[in-house]
Amino acid sequence: MLNIYILGASGMLGYSIFSNLSEYKNFNVFGTVRNINNKENYFSEFKNKIIDNIDISDLSSLENLFQKNKPDIVINCIGLIKQHSISKQYIQAIKVNALLPHELAHICDKYQAKLIHFSTDCVFDGKSGNYQQTDIPTATDLYGRTKYLGEVTYGKHLTLRTSIIGHELSSSVSLVDWFLNQKDQINGYTKAIFSGFPTCYIAKLLAEKIIPNENLNGLYHLSSEAIDKYTLLSDIAAVYHKDIIINPSEDLVIDRSLNSAPLRNEINFTPPSWSELVKVMYEDYNKRYKK
Repeated sequence: MLNIYILGASGMLGYSIFSNLSEYKNFNVFGTVRNINNKENYFSEFKNKIIDNIDISDLSSLENLFQKNKPDIVINCIGLIKQHSISKQYIQAIKVNALLPHELAHICDKYQAKLIHFSTDCVFDGKSGNYQQTDIPTATDLYGRTKYLGEVTYGKHLTLRTSIIGHELSSSVSLVDWFLNQKDQINGYTKAIFSGFPTCYIAKLLAEKIIPNENLNGLYHLSSEAIDKYTLLSDIAAVYHKDIIINPSEDLVIDRSLNSAPLRNEINFTPPSWSELVKVMYEDYNKRYKK
């Protein structure tokens, strides 16, 4: 049985991966958090698997944890997301997005553990799309640059460049939760192209395709079939029974879609359609987020 630690298990990506992977019998899954204040009901069935008071500003707490119960896999879901203002603060962004992943890799090396880290399509400026793994990142903003610097591409470790949609536990700044909170009408951008995955589907891929592939290391793009935001929101509205008018708009033109042919070949994977992915996300929402 593999000991798997999810760092940042109360965040949007972390909670989804933690709660989904916990259902697999061949994984012994632990989640680390600073605290779960006001989120206790989401973790009621995982009380003995959540380790709180883990602060990334003092990594000795993490080392002490690993000494007691050695990890096989460490999945880093800690990161400053673009929608939060703290991601625009230079010192914090550099510490969390750029430096921390390499510190974690160093600690993992001590315990012969594999780090799985998540980067972002935002390392590219979105002017061309269908970006290859070999393309040189073109981001000019702090977020994209720090995420690029944080990519761990050495040793047995794995960095997955991707983009996510899904549900949060305590805020509504991500696309889906923001959308579900809107009333009357919104704009849907027909020329804003997305190629990420729902967080719950990333968890499924980790469990069934990526973690079992021990030799998968370095940098890979992880992407779905590209979709524009107007069509994506329309699909979400239909599946979630959201009554809202979505006006097609060409005001935003950006294409950060990723080409993930190497990973698809490596793990023998073809992404489902977006209508299927949205249904999977909705089922997961009803199961894990309606507490």
